[in-house]
Parts: sequence; C-alpha cells; structure tokens
Amino acid sequence: MAKKYVVTLTVDEQETLAKLVSSGTEKARKLTHARILLKANQGWQDAEICKALDVSIPTVERIRKRFVFEGYEASLKPRRSKRQYNRKLDGEQEAQVITLVCSLPPEGYARWSLRLLADRVVQLKIVEAISHETIRQLLDDNELKPWRKEEWCIPAANAEFVYHMEDVLDVYKRFADPKRPLVCFDESPEQLVSETRQALPMEAGKPERYDHEYRREGVANLFMFFAPLQNWRFVKVTERRTKADWADCMRDLVDIHFPQAEKIVVVQDQLNTHSPACLYEVFAPVEAKRILDRLEFHSTPKHGSWLNMAEIELSVLNRQCLNRCIPSKALLTHETQTWASQRNDKQATVNWQFTTDDARIKLKRLYPSIDA
Repeated sequence: MAKKYVVTLTVDEQETLAKLVSSGTEKARKLTHARILLKANQGWQDAEICKALDVSIPTVERIRKRFVFEGYEASLKPRRSKRQYNRKLDGEQEAQVITLVCSLPPEGYARWSLRLLADRVVQLKIVEAISHETIRQLLDDNELKPWRKEEWCIPAANAEFVYHMEDVLDVYKRFADPKRPLVCFDESPEQLVSETRQALPMEAGKPERYDHEYRREGVANLFMFFAPLQNWRFVKVTERRTKADWADCMRDLVDIHFPQAEKIVVVQDQLNTHSPACLYEVFAPVEAKRILDRLEFHSTPKHGSWLNMAEIELSVLNRQCLNRCIPSKALLTHETQTWASQRNDKQATVNWQFTTDDARIKLKRLYPSIDA
C-alpha cells in the first residue's frame, strides 16, 4: 500500500504560501511545491493535483512526506538526488582529473567550470569522451568544487576559534568535584508526528499492522543537560527556545538539579539566546545576579559545536528514543524523561579523549602563525 501523508497548514502558513505563489519571484520548483501544499491542505487527491499542476504522483507523495517529517520550510526546498551512477574513469584517470582541477584555469577564464573541465579532459586524451555530469560526480565524491566558494567554514587560522576550543578542552580535563559540577547544555527541535489510525496488534502468525497515514502535529524543543563526570543527564521539553526558556533552564540548574553546588561549570554553544544578559531580561536584577553568581560559562567556538558533549547525548537520544512517531508534547516529555532515567541508571557517559595536545597536532592549520 502506498504511504499517505496528511498536509495540514496553519493560517499563517497558508497566507505565506499564497503570497509566495502570487509573487512569482521564486524558482519554479519552489512555487510548484507551494501549490502542491496548498491543494493538499484543501483536500485534493494526488491524482487531481498531478493533473492540475502537471507533476507526477511520486512528486506529490514526496512533498507530503517531507512536510510531515521535516516540516513546512523543508518541503519547499529541493533535495539533491542520491542516485548512484557507474563511473567511466578508473583510479589513474580520476587522479589525472583531480590534478587538473587543482591547477590554474586556462587563460581567459577566472576558474574551472564543469564543461571546461570536460573539454580539457578530452583534449588531454585522458578519455575519448566524457560529460560534465561525470566530472561533477567525480569532484563531488572527492569534495572538490572549484566553481564554488564555501561560507561559514572554519578559517585557515582563527585565534577566536582556537581560544574557545582550548578553553573548553581545559575544562574537560578537570577532575570531578561535587561542589563544581560540569554540565554540558544544548538544544534541538523535534517534529511531532501522529498516526491517524490505530495499529492492529500482533496475532499468532501475523505481525503488528499499522496504517501508512501520518499527520504533522507541530514542533517542540528539547533542552539537554548532561553532566559527564556525574553520569547524569536530563531533558526538558518546551514549546519554544527563547531567551526566557534558556533563563528558566539556568534557574532549574541552580535551584533544582544542583542546589548544593558552589559553582556550576556550564559548556554551551554561542547562540544569541545563550547569554548571561538574558537573565536580566527575564528576572529581576537581584534574582538574575543570584543565579549568575552560581554559574561559570564556557562557550564552544562558532562552527565548533562538536566540542559540546551534550550534542553526543542528543544524537544518542535521537537514535534510541525519537526515531518514531511521537504525536504530542506530553508523550515526548514522558518518553525523554524515561530514556534519561534509564540511561542514568546504567551510569552511561562519554569517554572524552580529545585534548589540547591533540588539537595542536591534528588542527594545527587553525592556529595563527607567529613569526619569531
């Protein structure tokens, strides 16, 4: 049976899509996706949508599925194909093409393009004939894209990145101290999805049977508290991830989770909502100062959130607990708390091995060059 996914748009989403379609300034594919969502929301069947918009049924099904599992915005964006093709080049020929890519472009050109590379490969008699698509796949597999510029990547030498990285790594080297517990803090959105029909229970000779229809139920947010040296974690579920939500988490950390600690060492990302100043926006000055005096903040570098051990716990949570349909915030809260309690009972933790000495060897390129 083909899977069926129910599209239910909010009033704001319907108005946004209607304006998007009427403007006509976006790419044709994005406008088509918007029209599919609008008609699906109105109860149109897939066959009717295909006939009206001149698209295929798999396209409509794919947009419905992405809306349910990935959300409204993701369903408007195209997804790159993961189809695999047989390669025309052997290892030696691929090496010759890569060497060509790393060379300077010919005179009269600012950079290599796919078609220019394909023409030059034929001229050099590496192969008799080759398409620019084959060149693209080769460069993609080897992470070579001479026609593109990457943004939001780690610079070759970045003192700011190095400072925050070594600061966090030094914190991870500290010995366990009940009076100064280390807590890694992070957050993650979670899509709420429900099944529209009750599953049929398992019977003798028959597995459990469920219907292939799902409904989007909104979005929740997960705040992860993780103390690796205490083998403890806690997940707080909220509707949003505002400054007020972060401030409430910090107060819970001080008053509920570690009330006997003299100072709580917090490792977190550099988000605009993760600022000590937020405490003064949410609480009275006396209360904000009281909470702040109990906290010691250390921020991971920008584009270096992998240094936050709470991300590892969120990954485990997604694999063990959230890889299924969860329809409501209440159920999400119950399931995540049960998962955290069981993992705490097992004394599970993270065995962090990456040190400052390792960073100075493996990430040497990130350190600024100091002339003697």
